[in-house]
Amino acid sequence: MHKGRLEAFSDGVIAIIITIMVLELKVPHGEEWADLLPLFPVFLSYVLSFVNVGLYWNNHHHMLHVVKHVNGGVLWANLHLLFWLSLMPFATAWMGENHFAAIPVALYGIDLLMCAIAYFILARALIAADGANSMLAAAIGNDWKGKIPLAAYTAGIVLAFVSPYLSLALYAGVAIIWLIPDRRMERVVRD
Repeated sequence: MHKGRLEAFSDGVIAIIITIMVLELKVPHGEEWADLLPLFPVFLSYVLSFVNVGLYWNNHHHMLHVVKHVNGGVLWANLHLLFWLSLMPFATAWMGENHFAAIPVALYGIDLLMCAIAYFILARALIAADGANSMLAAAIGNDWKGKIPLAAYTAGIVLAFVSPYLSLALYAGVAIIWLIPDRRMERVVRD
């Protein structure tokens, strides 16, 4: 099975997810800078989600770049990831509209956690399809960077009921870790 269709479909779904998220940014009634202030939580939620969806898109692209084969299991694992990513606009809007209240922040963390689990499953499905000696298996290695989000999101979900802002700091921290370029894929392609 060729991976091109999988990439094209995933790119389309991710583009739609980002479009839906930006449509949640409503134009304020008024023409003063102060009229933008009530939108700050919604905008901040959008920025965090845009970065997260962008990170998944970028890393998804890198993973698919180094694999040669996909199969039915990979297709289902990819749909599983896209399902959780498709809930990001809802979780983002609910969190922003409710000014980072505990339950919406926890739900946002649950969605992030499920995305991270789905990405982990997709990586394992790709390795299984391409072989234990594949470039992806070599690049991921013990995947310490992939395990950090699982712990941080779990802690963030629990902390949302203590301090939603600590949760948001954890969620943003994971994004920052992944914004730092991950050279694992480039390293195996060069070698």
